[in-house]
Amino acid sequence: MSDAATDALFTPDRRYLIVRGRLWRAANPDLTDNERAALVAELMAARRAVKHDRDDPVALAKARRRVHLAKVALGERGPVWWSDGAPDMNRKLVVNSPYAAWFASLSAVAPAQRD
Repeated sequence: MSDAATDALFTPDRRYLIVRGRLWRAANPDLTDNERAALVAELMAARRAVKHDRDDPVALAKARRRVHLAKVALGERGPVWWSDGAPDMNRKLVVNSPYAAWFASLSAVAPAQRD
């Protein structure tokens, strides 16, 4: 995992990372390093295609679809990757989630993550 990923603030169950007070679903931890690397490479290539194809509606739609499919394969979108029945809190504010008390108890959270 990259330094950025290890420095990120994750919920205690590691299902979400927190960016500016919002929960974002983390990648499925059951993916192998090789699977994750291949999917991240595809995601980055697809994002570059979105930027490159912004003036071509057909190509742009295809590139956006590639981004979506890569994120689903990573577990960041689509069905949740956990099996305990917990709801998906993706994109919710952490203060409006089951993680609110835990988040409030953190004393050393960087201001950018708390806001």
